[in-house]
Amino acid sequence: MEAYSEKDNILYTKSNEIKLVAKLNPLITQGGRKSEDEFLFNKDAGMYVCPAGHMAIRKARQGKKGVGKNQADTYFFDVELCKYCPLKEGCYKEGAKSKTYSVTIKSDEHSEQKAFQESEYFKEKSKERYKIEAKNSELKHGHGYDVATSSGLLAMQLQGAITIFAVNLKRILKLAD
Repeated sequence: MEAYSEKDNILYTKSNEIKLVAKLNPLITQGGRKSEDEFLFNKDAGMYVCPAGHMAIRKARQGKKGVGKNQADTYFFDVELCKYCPLKEGCYKEGAKSKTYSVTIKSDEHSEQKAFQESEYFKEKSKERYKIEAKNSELKHGHGYDVATSSGLLAMQLQGAITIFAVNLKRILKLAD
């Protein structure tokens, strides 16, 4: 389901005033780390602090602004401290020349979608998604709408119209019984 909420789709729905009822990928909303692995952010210093209490020594921004993927802030730690740290197991790899911690910067679009995702409207509509997904699955797997039988947009539109007509006719006959 997360593929529906990729950045291009969010931009398209926003520009066409469509409400996208699709959850963001959990990597975007909560990050890829377990809560116990997280470093803490020190607001005063503007740096992250590792679980052992060592503060990052510098910060760098990775990625180009406005180019497809989101940027990330990478925090660099003093490797000399990491070498002798009692918590280095699973954190510092022996012989590594650097120790970093990266935090993805959410785009405005992802931030807006995350806020929308927490609204009552989204929660109500997302409960009905399974019905639509089940019908799409029936069209694709039960009636061959997963592969185009002819080439060209007109042929695909015709195939879609006939497939949907057949599924609706099937439903009408089932309800008539």
